[in-house]
Amino acid sequence: MKKLILALLFFSPLITFAQLHKGLVTDKKGEPIDGVNISLRQADSSLALHVSKNGLFSFLQPLKGRYILMLKAVGYKEMSKPINLPMDSVTIVMISDDKTLDQVTVSASKPLIVRKIDRVIFNVENSIVASSATVWDALGKAPGVQTRFDGGVTANNKNVVIYMDDKPIRLSGEDLAAYLRSLPSDNIAKIEIIANPTARYDAQGGAVINIISKKPKGDGFNLVLSGAYTQSTYSSYSPSMVFNYRKDKLNIYGSYGYNRRKKDHDESEYIIYDAPGGYSDWRNEKSGLRLGNANSYKIGADYNLNAQQVIGILVNGYNGANSRPNNILTTITNNHAVTPDSLLHTQNFSNGKAYQYSFNLNYKIKLDTNGRNINVDLDYVPYQNKNSQQVNTYGTLGTGSLLPDTYHIFTPSDQHIDIYSGKLDYTDKFWKKWTFESGLKYSSIRTRNSFDFYNNPASGPELVPNRSDRFEYSENVSAIYTSLTGDLGKWSFEGGLRGEYTRTTGRSIVLNTNSQNNYFKLFPTLFVVYKVNKDNEINFNYNSRISRPEYWRLNPFKSYTSPYAYLEGNPALQPAFIYNSELGYTYKQQYNISFYLRRTTNYFSNITIQDNTTKLFYDTQRNLDLSQEMGFSVSFPTKPTSWWEINNYAQGSYRQEKSGYLQARYDYHAWGIYLSSNHAFTLNKAQGLKAEISAWYSSPTIQGIYHIARLYDISAGLRKTLLKGQGTIRLAVNDIFYSNAYRIDVDYQDQKNGFIEKNDTRSVTLSFSYRLGGNPTAVRKRTSASEEEKKRTQ
Repeated sequence: MKKLILALLFFSPLITFAQLHKGLVTDKKGEPIDGVNISLRQADSSLALHVSKNGLFSFLQPLKGRYILMLKAVGYKEMSKPINLPMDSVTIVMISDDKTLDQVTVSASKPLIVRKIDRVIFNVENSIVASSATVWDALGKAPGVQTRFDGGVTANNKNVVIYMDDKPIRLSGEDLAAYLRSLPSDNIAKIEIIANPTARYDAQGGAVINIISKKPKGDGFNLVLSGAYTQSTYSSYSPSMVFNYRKDKLNIYGSYGYNRRKKDHDESEYIIYDAPGGYSDWRNEKSGLRLGNANSYKIGADYNLNAQQVIGILVNGYNGANSRPNNILTTITNNHAVTPDSLLHTQNFSNGKAYQYSFNLNYKIKLDTNGRNINVDLDYVPYQNKNSQQVNTYGTLGTGSLLPDTYHIFTPSDQHIDIYSGKLDYTDKFWKKWTFESGLKYSSIRTRNSFDFYNNPASGPELVPNRSDRFEYSENVSAIYTSLTGDLGKWSFEGGLRGEYTRTTGRSIVLNTNSQNNYFKLFPTLFVVYKVNKDNEINFNYNSRISRPEYWRLNPFKSYTSPYAYLEGNPALQPAFIYNSELGYTYKQQYNISFYLRRTTNYFSNITIQDNTTKLFYDTQRNLDLSQEMGFSVSFPTKPTSWWEINNYAQGSYRQEKSGYLQARYDYHAWGIYLSSNHAFTLNKAQGLKAEISAWYSSPTIQGIYHIARLYDISAGLRKTLLKGQGTIRLAVNDIFYSNAYRIDVDYQDQKNGFIEKNDTRSVTLSFSYRLGGNPTAVRKRTSASEEEKKRTQ
C-alpha cells in the first residue's frame, strides 16, 4: 500500500510535462457537441487538427501567439474565433444550422442485444420489461443470466462476479440481491455479460457481469428522478434519484435509491429416511414472508488537474435490514402408514442488518496523445453483518395430543470484514494498432465472525459454550498481469497472462482448528479473430479462472432452522479452477454461433446430508471432483417490419457431474437447452408508445447430485414518453404464468430429498422517471483495486 502511495506521488510532477490548450464545444443549451472538426490557423502555418469527444478538445503543442480557431460540425454553422495562446481553457458555443437540419434526418437506436468478441451487451434502456423495476429484476432478463431466490446469479451456467461501472460489488447472496433491488433499472444503460474475461480482470469467478449506469452529461446541474411501485401478493416500492454537476474542471455526481420489499414465500420440502430399522416420510410445509428495506447511495467527484490528469474520489454506501417470519408444519409418517404419526410445529423468525461502505481514490494520467497512461486505485471497504434467529418447536401426536419435549433456541451472530487493496495499471499504444497493458495489485482481507448459541427456556436464555464459536479468516492476494492487443492484416489478437499468489488462514476458537493455504497460479487468456471479409469473421478464445469460496461458505457455525435441520460452512474448502475455450462464427456483426467447452476441477458446492438413523438433515459445503460442459450458443436478431424487432438467443449443452460423495461415487450426464426471445413493437412513434414481450425457458439440468427442474418466464410491458420527452412511464407484468418456481430433487444412494420454492415472482410494476437537464450517458469507467473480494462478502 505504501509503495502505491509513493508511486502516486512520484507521477504528480508530470502534471506540467507539456503545455496544453483545451476547450469545450457546446450548443446554445450548454450540451456538449461530439465530432466537431477543429483547427488552428496562423498566417501560412500548417493546421493543428483535432476532433472533439464529448465536446472536449485539446492541443498538446507548446503554441504561443494569436491564432484563429476554426470549427465545423454537421448540423451547425461553421464558425471561427480569434484566440491568444497559451490559454487555460475556452468554451465555444456553436449555432445550429436550421437549413441543414431540415435536409438531414438522422435516426439511430442501439440494438437491444449486441455481441462482441469477449462479451454480450444487453441494452437495458431499450427494454421496457427490464427497465421498469429494479436492477435485480433487469439481471434476470439479460440473455443467459439466471437469478435465484437466495441471491445466486449465473451466466451461461457459470458462477459470476457482479461489477457496477467496472467496480466489483462487495456483496453476495441475499445482501447482493437486496442491494440491487434498491437500484432502479431505469438508471441503468446496459449490462455486459463477459463470459471469458481478459487478464486485466481478477481471475476470480467463472464470468463477469458488468452493470453500466447512466449519468447525466453537460455543464451545469442535471437530475433524474425515478419511482416504481410493484404489486405481487403484497406491495413494494423503490424511489431513487441520480444527479450530476459539471463546471470547468470539476464534476460531482451521486445517486440515492431506496427499496421497500414485502414478498410472500412458500416452500414444500420432503425427506425420505429409509433405514434398516424403519421407513419415515417427513413433509415440511413452510409459509412466511420476506421483508426488507435497503438504502444505497453514492457520491463521487472528478477533478481535471489538466487535460492529461484527473483525480477522483468515490464513496459508495449500503445499509439494509431484513426479517423472515416463517411457520413450518412437519408431517411425519412412519412405515408407509396412511395417517401421520406426529406433527412438528415450528416458528422460525430471523432478522438481520448489513452495513457496507466503499472508499476509492483514483488517479489517472495520460502521458501522451497516443494512448499511454497510468491509472492508480486505492480502496478501503469495511463491512458488517448482524443476524439473529429464534426457533420454537413443539410436537403433537397424530391424535392431537401434545408431546412433552419442546425446543427453544436463540442464535445471534456478527460478522466484520475489512478489505484493503491497491492497484497500478499501465497502458501503452504503439504501431497505431497495438495496445500493451500491465499492472500490479495487492489485497488484504480480514474477517471476524462470532456466533452464540442460547437455549431459550422460560426462565431466560442460557449460553451453550460448546455450540458457540469465534472464527477468524484472513486472505492476502498479490497479482501481476500483462496483455497485448492488436491487428495484423485480417487477424486481431489479444493475449494475456495473470499471476496470483494467495495466502489464507482460518482459525476456529471452539473447534480448535487452524487451516492455512498458500499457492501461486498462472491464468492465461487468448482471443483471436480472423476477418474473412467485411461480413464474415471467425473467432477463438481461451482462458483459465479461479473460484475462491465466499467467506460465508468457510464459516463453520451451525445455524439451526429446526431441531432436526441446520446449515454450516466448511473452513477447509479449497478453490476451484475453471478452463474455458470457445470457437465462433459471426455474420454481419449480428448473427453468431459458437461452440464451447468448459471444465471445472475441485469445484465447491453446498450439499445436503441426511442421517437416516437420527433423522438429522443438514446443509454443508465441500469440494467435489469435476464439472464439465460442452455446447453451443446462437444469437439471431431479426426485424420482420419497421415496427417489430425480435432478438433470439439459444444455448444447448451436454453436462457431466462426477465426484466421490458419501463413501460412493456418482457420474451424472444431462442434455440441456436455454432459449430466450424478446419482441419489441413500436405502436406509435410520434407519441413514443412502445410495447414488449419477453420470454425465456431453461430445461431440466444437474448440479452435483442436485437435479434441477425446468424453469420459464413470460413477461410483457408498455412504455410511453411524456412531457416533451423528459418523462417516461412504464407498465410491466412479470412472470405472467407464475412459472419461475425453483425445484431441486436428490435421489442418490440413501439420500432422497427435495423441495420446491415459490418466491412471489408474478407481479405488476408501474414506474415513472423524469429528467431535468441533459440526456444521460454511461459513467466514466473506473476499475477499483478491490476486484474479486467484492463478490465474496456477506
